[in-house]
Amino acid sequence: MAVTATETNRRTTRQRAAVAQALVDHAEFVSAQELHEVMGRSGNRVGLTTVYRALQDLERAGRADVVRDTVGEKLYRCRPEAEHRHYLICRRCRRDEPLDTDVVEEWVAAAVRSTGFTEVEHTLELTGICDGCRNGGPDGVAPVRFPR
Repeated sequence: MAVTATETNRRTTRQRAAVAQALVDHAEFVSAQELHEVMGRSGNRVGLTTVYRALQDLERAGRADVVRDTVGEKLYRCRPEAEHRHYLICRRCRRDEPLDTDVVEEWVAAAVRSTGFTEVEHTLELTGICDGCRNGGPDGVAPVRFPR
């Protein structure tokens, strides 16, 4: 995923390109702080503020899918295709499954047509517990449960 100044309306820097590449390299949804930690462990020193701004720019440019975790924090993932996707996400391990949501997109389009609104955005959050977590995790050990 190449980040350009045109997409972000900001100057493209080595640090922003590193954030974009780190997001591409990370297979699952990740918070800005987690991505910052991963980058630091790999020797890629980028400020946390830069990570947040780069991820926000990628979101605005349509290059990242965004969901919220159980406490409302944004989680980011590289968008593999041009259009946005909806996911079912495990609340314990963050495993995600992309969903066929054509019916949702058709409903949104009909609502837009019937109301005359423009530039409509929508969010659909679906979370649950995956089979692996429900059955004690892939290694047979019950996953850690976080307090609500």
